[in-house]
Amino acid sequence: MGNSGGKGKGGEEQEQAEWEREEEELPYEVEEQLASGDDTLDLCFRKLRRLPRRVCSCPHLEKLYASNNRLRGLPEGFSELERLRVLALDFNKMFDVPPPVCRLENITRLYLGSNRLTTLPPEFSNLLNLRCLWMENNFFRRFPRQLLHLPVLKSLQLGDNRLRSLPGCLAGMASLRGLWLYGNRFEELPRVLLHMELLEILDVDRNKISRFPDLTRLAGLKLFSYDHNPGKAVPKAQDSVVLVGDGAEEMRQARGEVAEAITAARAQKEALEAEAVEAAARGARGARGRGTAIHSILKSRGLSAGQLEGSEGGREEEEEEGEDEFDFEDEEEEEVET
Repeated sequence: MGNSGGKGKGGEEQEQAEWEREEEELPYEVEEQLASGDDTLDLCFRKLRRLPRRVCSCPHLEKLYASNNRLRGLPEGFSELERLRVLALDFNKMFDVPPPVCRLENITRLYLGSNRLTTLPPEFSNLLNLRCLWMENNFFRRFPRQLLHLPVLKSLQLGDNRLRSLPGCLAGMASLRGLWLYGNRFEELPRVLLHMELLEILDVDRNKISRFPDLTRLAGLKLFSYDHNPGKAVPKAQDSVVLVGDGAEEMRQARGEVAEAITAARAQKEALEAEAVEAAARGARGARGRGTAIHSILKSRGLSAGQLEGSEGGREEEEEEGEDEFDFEDEEEEEVET
């Protein structure tokens, strides 16, 4: 016991000495940043094992980037940075979220990716203003339930973890718009996602999903990425959704060909109408003359006389037929009005 106690004391003294030495050895440009009074501080790629304590004496800081270092924690006084809104601690060596981070009540963007995290502390739910959270490339086996209490979280990055399922109460995260779950261990698409109709971006690349359910009920979905899964069938989704995965490009090409055909058909229809009206205006001798001119044009185009017989009544009939064929009601009504 005595030996371990002495060793602990010596270790603390050594740590203190190293900390002071690193404080003295800060690069000139970092010294400049600290003295400038700027609200942004960039300490990335400095090989720092400890954050300089002087950072805690900069209450004006709003953005701090300390990525790609060797940090395992933060000094206790770090929570004094009450104005901090953006904090990047990704690509470090943290096994736990440092306690001072959970006291930064004004933080809106937090980057904790590429560390060694497995859980979040209970106090993490105090970050009520957090809107963007990136925790990719960690070691989470379960979805952190502390996130369920963050009312304005909009973007959540949990790619490259070890998740197999999601809690049903995830649907209660009404502000969530982007969810990245690539590189996990899902064998099926979690059913709770089908109830999150406000999701705009959903990424499940590189999982073990062999079959995808119908996604058409996700009315807000704009992008769905499903590449590198065992399932090869293109997921069914609304036409407005950008799909990224096997077969998606072929489907986009097919949709493009259909759209081109519809556009060409519409253009041909408009040209016929314009030609008919022009001919009627040029050679009209009354209603009978106008009908004869239009009839002649239709006959030359191989159309039946009944399609645009006589006057406006025939035109309405043709428009109704076109609507049934191409299903573009709103656009054609606007064209007729103009």
